[in-house]
Amino acid sequence: MLSIQDNTNTPTLYLSLDHLQIKSAEKTLVHDLSFKLHAGETLAIVGESGSGKSVSCLALFGLLAKNLQLQGQVYFHRQAHLASQDLSSQVGTVDRQIRVRRIAMIFQEPMTALNPLHRVEKILAESLRLVGCTNKDEIKQRSLVLLNEVGLEQAEDKLSRFPHELSGGQRQRVMIAAALALEPDILIADEPTTALDVTLQAQILDLLQRLQQQHQMAMVLISHDLQLVRRYADQVIVMQQGQVIEQGAVQTIFEHAQHDYTRVLLEHDFGECEAESDQASLLLDIKQLSVRYPIRAGVFNRVKAWHTAVEALNLSLNVAQSIGIVGESGSGKSSFALAVARLIQSQGEIIFSGHDLNHLTAQQLAPMRQSFQIVFQDPLSSLNPRMSVAEIIAEGLQRQHGDRHRVQAKVDHVLQQVELTTAFKHRYPHELSGGQRQRVALARALILQPKLLILDEPTSALDRTTQRAIVRLLRKLQTKYQMSYLFISHDLHVVRALCHQVMVLKNGQVVEFKETSELFQHAEHAYTQQLIAASQYEKINASIN
Repeated sequence: MLSIQDNTNTPTLYLSLDHLQIKSAEKTLVHDLSFKLHAGETLAIVGESGSGKSVSCLALFGLLAKNLQLQGQVYFHRQAHLASQDLSSQVGTVDRQIRVRRIAMIFQEPMTALNPLHRVEKILAESLRLVGCTNKDEIKQRSLVLLNEVGLEQAEDKLSRFPHELSGGQRQRVMIAAALALEPDILIADEPTTALDVTLQAQILDLLQRLQQQHQMAMVLISHDLQLVRRYADQVIVMQQGQVIEQGAVQTIFEHAQHDYTRVLLEHDFGECEAESDQASLLLDIKQLSVRYPIRAGVFNRVKAWHTAVEALNLSLNVAQSIGIVGESGSGKSSFALAVARLIQSQGEIIFSGHDLNHLTAQQLAPMRQSFQIVFQDPLSSLNPRMSVAEIIAEGLQRQHGDRHRVQAKVDHVLQQVELTTAFKHRYPHELSGGQRQRVALARALILQPKLLILDEPTSALDRTTQRAIVRLLRKLQTKYQMSYLFISHDLHVVRALCHQVMVLKNGQVVEFKETSELFQHAEHAYTQQLIAASQYEKINASIN
């Protein structure tokens, strides 16, 4: 169990963790993790999916599963006249003021972390009341300030929205605002910019850095992106399979990396997409597609206005072609994907293999769904928590094949394709890391061998090594099965490596649509130029093929 000791000799030392170990019945998840965190300092923990990054920080909150055992010591250093407090719910009585106010956490998956029954205003009010805001007008004004600080446009309108009415990036910003409302001494940010575009990533991290300096707040930044860490962190811990393989100052790690795995994480080149065939036939033809959402208000929840998420979009996709869809959070990327998959209503024509999907009944559409699959942005909310990994992946295939042994063989094969062992078959979604859940979601789609695969941020929660593996896998599958991809992402490195063409969306409108190489070399629109500049893309001749 975690034990706690008092140490008030160093008032600027906020948190220290000594020899933390986390074990399950099968294996040790975290081996001997130790660090010190001072006021105004940022400690980054980086590593591949499943390396123990998130579970280490959850241990500080007492949020681990009951079947996990903890060993080690945690020291919390507040003001000199206050005693240290235990941070683990497994040990004695927990000081609520420390757990709730002094340490705040931004979780990796906002859709599951935000209460789906509460509007944004109520979500923020819960945090603000903990810091003494009780007046309704004061809470509203403070909420608007917080939303503006995290870059959420039309903040007053967003206060009345539910989480499902926001984009992935907007949900993540709401969660960041709720954490900042607590004015914590220590902020634990678990992949805080995963669902954000490159320009907003910098804005959010600049904001956190500024608030850090103003309030002498300490931060633990969990990330798989070492290039992002380089700019914002002071200290770095590199983890692999639960073990610390390197630890030290940012400059030392980046300039004198000792471990091969660290050097792999530092490499950000993905190569470039191969030219498409000139003989390819048309698979998908989209004409004047538009998506609108009703904005409801009042006691009777009546529609008071309409929000246009996608406006008059045209697109043609050939067999074995990949088109990247990029743009800021809330630009309409995910709405476009859901409309093409016929999961939300839209206007216009979606002609797939000669059939207009918008004019098919549910009964007519059902047998065609195998031919187009979607990988959702938030894997945890899209996976059935009551089903094992094997059941999730096999669900679609079992509707077609009654042979149980054949289905299981295909499940084993597709797990290997997404670099998961067959041991994962018996696990449930809550037992997986964010990156592992994303690979399960990809396996569920791939097992049906669709003609069209719609990928909504499929690599956002994955480390660079796994991202390269997924890019290689998608290229291989495209060549083998002649699949076509609509690839939605804010990571321009991955887009350049996988996509033949790129469409840039802003506020639901297409601002630029070109061949990938042409776009990166001769971007015309100011917003496209801003995205490319923010990604700090460097052309390197090396290839991952």
